[in-house]
Amino acid sequence: MAEDRDTLPLGVSDARAGEPAPCKRILVVDDDDTVREALKDFLEFHDFAVTAVDNAALALQALAASDFDLVISDLVMPRMDGIALIKAVREAGKDVPLLVMTGFASIEYAVESMKAGATDFITKPLKFDHVMLIINRVLETSALRQMAREREYYKDLSNSDGLTRIGNYRHFNQVLQIEIDRQRRYGRPLTLLMIDIDDFKKTNDRYGHLIGDMVLIKIAALLKDEVRGFDFVARYGGDEFTVILPEVSEKAALAVGRRIMKSIALQEFATPEYTEIGQVSVTIGIASFPRDALDAQDLVAKADRAMYAGKSAGKNCLCVFGEEKNIIRLRRPTPAPGPVKK
Repeated sequence: MAEDRDTLPLGVSDARAGEPAPCKRILVVDDDDTVREALKDFLEFHDFAVTAVDNAALALQALAASDFDLVISDLVMPRMDGIALIKAVREAGKDVPLLVMTGFASIEYAVESMKAGATDFITKPLKFDHVMLIINRVLETSALRQMAREREYYKDLSNSDGLTRIGNYRHFNQVLQIEIDRQRRYGRPLTLLMIDIDDFKKTNDRYGHLIGDMVLIKIAALLKDEVRGFDFVARYGGDEFTVILPEVSEKAALAVGRRIMKSIALQEFATPEYTEIGQVSVTIGIASFPRDALDAQDLVAKADRAMYAGKSAGKNCLCVFGEEKNIIRLRRPTPAPGPVKK
């Protein structure tokens, strides 16, 4: 199916069609007919698509109806001045760059407009070569910022699990290697938790995959809540999660594991129709660098082995690699009683 050229990002040419990128769209706002029309003619001569209006109210209507790459507005206008327009645009969540036009005598007013959210200002009477210089600079800066936002967005997308929005398998491997290299350099410990939801297949089979997904999302959120801001939580795959704890010994990691298990045990899981799913539990395997392993791959294998030892011992427990005979099983905490029904 042919792709509509208008759906391409601004500034990107359609190489297959052999056509240039669409014109940049500029909104001009000025109650002075002579200035407004002269600026419109000048910009159209330089291949911009221009909409020109004579007051701020019409400008807001135009911005609500269409997207613009730049707004150029006079500061002194009746009823709603340029600063009020800027504030209204920003309050509406529009990220469009705004240039204001001001006379030499009101530079201080232009500075106030920039505090309100204007991008830059140009002075009247207009010198069109200077106007073009400012416009090109503002549009170039805006394009660079958009590219940076898109790169950050796609970077975040590539590093996040699509369902739970925590780290994914790929990002986990990258972070683990970075953290092991750092801890090796400074001679500090690092502990890894491998966490598996007990009998998750039964939940999926009984309630369906949508409810299973809800459980995964809640578990991910609980894990994030129970660790420090610089610890790293990821979905390793399926119903298995992992937590990287930099500069944490196995003894301290046991406390984190206990806290995670208690938090999950206290969580009430239910379907959207408020049908109780029952308590959910996890089994956690723990391994530490450099005590148990000297590289990332081996550390994962050791934590995984400890976790499966816990599964074999009956689930809902903590197991430290090398101490499989000392399985730590937590008694299920009793949820706080709800309100008495009359």
